[in-house]
Amino acid sequence: MTEDAAPFALVVRFTVRPQAEADFDNLIARTTAGIRDREPGTLVYACHRVDGASRQRIFYELYRDRAAFEEHERQEHVRHFLAAREALLESTEVDFLTLTDGKTPAAQAAGSRG
Repeated sequence: MTEDAAPFALVVRFTVRPQAEADFDNLIARTTAGIRDREPGTLVYACHRVDGASRQRIFYELYRDRAAFEEHERQEHVRHFLAAREALLESTEVDFLTLTDGKTPAAQAAGSRG
């Protein structure tokens, strides 16, 4: 599988400003609705609260490939999220991931083609 065709993933850890948790969670809900409705190349977009850390949110994102991620970044609902989140956050940490092995929706789809 070429790098361009490989699944593309990232993990993002957000620290939300005190008293901004509900606003951030509402922004997430509006954004993920657009992702579910308009992004077939976004295979997983999971937003998690962290037990014992009420201001932490962790996102796991899995895209069919890098092109699907780039298409995600161009979406109006995502651009709105990227701009609106800044006032609600203390910090953002992003880790881009390279899949070495595992069971993913992308791997299952690739396996069913042949």
